[in-house]
Amino acid sequence: MSELHKFLFDGLPVRGMVVRLTDTWTEILRRRASNSGTGAYPVPVRDMLGEMTAAAALMQANIKFDGALVLQIFGDGPVKLAVVEVQSDLALRATATVVGDVNDTATLSQMVNVGNEGRCAITLDPTTKFPGQQPYQGVVPLFDDKRHKIEKVSAVLEHYMLQSEQLDTTLVLAADDKVAAGLLIQRLPMQGSGNLSGSMVSKENEDEIGLNEHYNRIAILASSLKREELLTLDVETILRRLFWEEPITRFEPLEGATAPRFSCSCSRERVGRMIVSLGRDEAESILTERADIEVACEFCGVQYRFDAVDAAQLFTAPVQIVPGGSDPH
Repeated sequence: MSELHKFLFDGLPVRGMVVRLTDTWTEILRRRASNSGTGAYPVPVRDMLGEMTAAAALMQANIKFDGALVLQIFGDGPVKLAVVEVQSDLALRATATVVGDVNDTATLSQMVNVGNEGRCAITLDPTTKFPGQQPYQGVVPLFDDKRHKIEKVSAVLEHYMLQSEQLDTTLVLAADDKVAAGLLIQRLPMQGSGNLSGSMVSKENEDEIGLNEHYNRIAILASSLKREELLTLDVETILRRLFWEEPITRFEPLEGATAPRFSCSCSRERVGRMIVSLGRDEAESILTERADIEVACEFCGVQYRFDAVDAAQLFTAPVQIVPGGSDPH
């Protein structure tokens, strides 16, 4: 069963989380493999998408955002796009679009950042929007400040958190065909009344009082976790091995119905709206060549079919009047 554990380091502005996606991750892979139009992912793509899925679950659980967190990596390689969407209740889905051959030993840059055009985007799409409100999106390149290509998903996201959120973050991620897992260690800002201690400690004072030293020590311990350990050891063993000298407060783990789990939000209605957005001429053109307009969800593999009668009904549906204007679009 998938699980997510949260903990704090007592007396220090440092928090942590561990996620292990088992049935959730294997369900994503099963649906991909059973899709006759795509087939199973190449191993490097599978592992990259698994690491992204674990990381996105950690990030959504970390910020407790009321809406969807969407993590995307895209670029100019044989993997056109990899995307994970996590809802506020930790329901998630993930997919990758592969348009070329991927070598069994391909690195991140060889998959999505061949010409240094790769990007990582994180979008926060609130459940309830104010009129005119757009989702927030932050984008970072897949190279560092010296334009050196970044070869780990964890390093990309650490760079994002530092650039976009000004938060020191350490991520250890791993995935195979059975488990997608991640460890997150993050330093909390001390300034303001909302921090752990409730004190007003300025950024300039943090070195002086030793807070940077504490975070750095914990980050080094976290970074010593090996891929095989993260994939095979239970959470209790991982925390005991890494932080046996650190006083930690553990919270009730998220398991079962409250844990991250696979769920797809696709529907026939959404697909119908997509067909309408293509326009009547395009829909009729497709139907002159085949009996149905067939659309497969890239996340879950469900097939939606619209014959000529279905399509005609889409374009003859009553127009909804939008308050304050006559154009429903």
